[in-house]
Amino acid sequence: MARSAATRKATVDPPRPGDDGNRDASVLARVATLRTKSIADLKTEWRALFGGDAPNNSRPFLELRLAYRLQELSYGGPGRPAVRLLDALADELHGKPGRKAMMRESRTPVAGTRLVREWNGVEHTVTVKRDGFEFDGRLYKSLSAIARGITGTQWNGWRFFGIREISRGEQ
Repeated sequence: MARSAATRKATVDPPRPGDDGNRDASVLARVATLRTKSIADLKTEWRALFGGDAPNNSRPFLELRLAYRLQELSYGGPGRPAVRLLDALADELHGKPGRKAMMRESRTPVAGTRLVREWNGVEHTVTVKRDGFEFDGRLYKSLSAIARGITGTQWNGWRFFGIREISRGEQ
């Protein structure tokens, strides 16, 4: 049975806050009532939403996590890239190999980006690759090794090429 374009769209793009005023009001009302509930009521709500017992009796924890779950059920959870990153971080934390290769330094520019730096009147160009940095026909794992090769002294490669940490607002 073929689905309509609207049905396909709803499957691909979950509803977002602001799309439906009635949904927003309902979610907001349910979240607001959490503050008025007893710990026992919060734990009952937890069982209904998570299908198991609450892990502790901390009111701030229960309220926060329940509020998140109510919104998650109404609007959808985190996107696939966020889930993959969280999985990779968990693997790294627990020392598991595998998905760690998906992670990269948050400052690393997109593959193909060219970094240009003038040093002692000579312009040096580095190309960002998926597995490192190319400079003078060689592949390097770090910018610091390239900066050391150019200057002959120890440098922080990120600083040498003027790359700063990406702030949360820029992502």
